[in-house]
Amino acid sequence: MSVRKLKPVTPGQRFRVVNGFDAITTDKPEKSLLAPIKKSGGRNSHGKMTMRHRGGGHKRRYRIIDFKRNKQDVDASVKSIQYDPNRTAFIALLEYTDGEKRYIIAQNGLKVGQKLSSGKTAAPEIGNALPLSEIPLGSIISCIELRPGQGAVMARSAGTFAQLMAKDGKFSTVKMPSGETRLILSGCLATIGAISNSDHQLLVSGKAGRSRWLGRRPRTRPVAMNPVDHPMGGGEGRASGGHPRSRNGIPAKGFRTRQKTKNTNKYIIERRKK
Repeated sequence: MSVRKLKPVTPGQRFRVVNGFDAITTDKPEKSLLAPIKKSGGRNSHGKMTMRHRGGGHKRRYRIIDFKRNKQDVDASVKSIQYDPNRTAFIALLEYTDGEKRYIIAQNGLKVGQKLSSGKTAAPEIGNALPLSEIPLGSIISCIELRPGQGAVMARSAGTFAQLMAKDGKFSTVKMPSGETRLILSGCLATIGAISNSDHQLLVSGKAGRSRWLGRRPRTRPVAMNPVDHPMGGGEGRASGGHPRSRNGIPAKGFRTRQKTKNTNKYIIERRKK
């Protein structure tokens, strides 16, 4: 994995840092695993804008990802490592011994031709999915379920990983990418290894237009607005804006929004760092 700094041939390329895509082995996706994506532009079913700064962007097709890894005790081989425009991580195309093909999130170090499997009998090797109860303590894991059979919901973006700290009865203690330590049922599946494309955080877009290609529209600073538009707007001259808060008046930068009565609070051993 590497990044490339471009020569400053144009103003947009002067500071641009791009992915080397060393791990990518093909640029043609598997047609049977593609689905259409309809863009909403941040509007709901009534046409009302419910999410700001969305719209435009390049046309994409969705890659159907197997987050559940429920084809257990059947060997598969990695056919290719591919780019996915819908996520920061790379994806891997698996072909099972019975001929079925599936996409999974690629782990760091996954190679073409490598044999993978999932289930209790799988070896604790990179790319294999096992229940937490079968994973050795201290292992680096990713693509973690919160409920058995739900499918991976945590540690799925580029370069992220969690660590299995302890096992006690039906619960396992996992240190999350955010620094939070929490209990997860030992029957939940997790994949061995960290997520691929760890260099994603080093990329520099170089120009505003690149954000537009990704479907992100310009964002206006709250202090530049009028009081009718934002709590931090208004004032004479360049007023600082007061306490940082959202458009709805909810304080930002350190204000905790998690409900104190949430029933899953008992599973959190240590909160994430501020």
